[in-house]
Amino acid sequence: MAFTRATGKHRRPGRAARTTRNIAGMAAATGVVVSIASPALAANEDSAATTDAGLTRALADTGDRVADNIVAQADAQEEAAEVAAARTQVEDAAVKSAEAAKKKAQEERRKAAAEAAKKKAAKARASRSDARTTLSPSGFVAPIADSYVSTGYKASSGLWSSGSHTGIDFHAASGTAVHAVGAGTVVEAGWGGAYGNNIVLKMEDGTYTQYGHLSSIGVSVGQKVSANQQIALSGNTGNTTGPHLHFEARTGPDYGSDIDPIAYLRSHGVSV
Repeated sequence: MAFTRATGKHRRPGRAARTTRNIAGMAAATGVVVSIASPALAANEDSAATTDAGLTRALADTGDRVADNIVAQADAQEEAAEVAAARTQVEDAAVKSAEAAKKKAQEERRKAAAEAAKKKAAKARASRSDARTTLSPSGFVAPIADSYVSTGYKASSGLWSSGSHTGIDFHAASGTAVHAVGAGTVVEAGWGGAYGNNIVLKMEDGTYTQYGHLSSIGVSVGQKVSANQQIALSGNTGNTTGPHLHFEARTGPDYGSDIDPIAYLRSHGVSV
């Protein structure tokens, strides 16, 4: 059965009505509210066309402004992100720098504490050595406390230019306190060639004593010293195969005037 449309019903909207609905839909999609005056039903086609053109331009301008706002917002967000990233980099660098400075300060404190402890221990050893050293009845002492002779007088070896040992060696680790065996005056204090750092004292009885291979010297030429006074620290300087104290007794200040140092010390009441 064929159907026919009843007269006056289901009529297609006119152009103006359609245009109004289209504009309203576009405005809703873009978020723009446009106030449109409904044209008179009797408006002619030219009037409707003019209205369409004006509304189209208005929507185009509105769309351009919306697009510009979106671009500007995106640019601002990108710039903010770049600033935040740069700030994060600066903060990270500052944290790393602070951590490095903290570690360096800790290491320096550790080294300083270790050095202080080392000096304190050396001072304590020297103090104990002084306390253990006892003066003989004649006022003489051994140059190293609580030690022993490791190489005797006149021992033969190619290590010495004369072919034999001109003194005696006392066993001593580097840094051990060295004492004047008796009262006297310093006549030499410094580098002594094969003897390394050495000290020569003129004793009050007119004899001389020498102390060689020292790691450090604590007196100067012309200075008067007393028996048992610490004058140096033992070491490993000069012609030597290891740390020890080389001790000589002499009739004069120079090499070649040596006498038996063990007999010398014993003659002054020192047991070696």
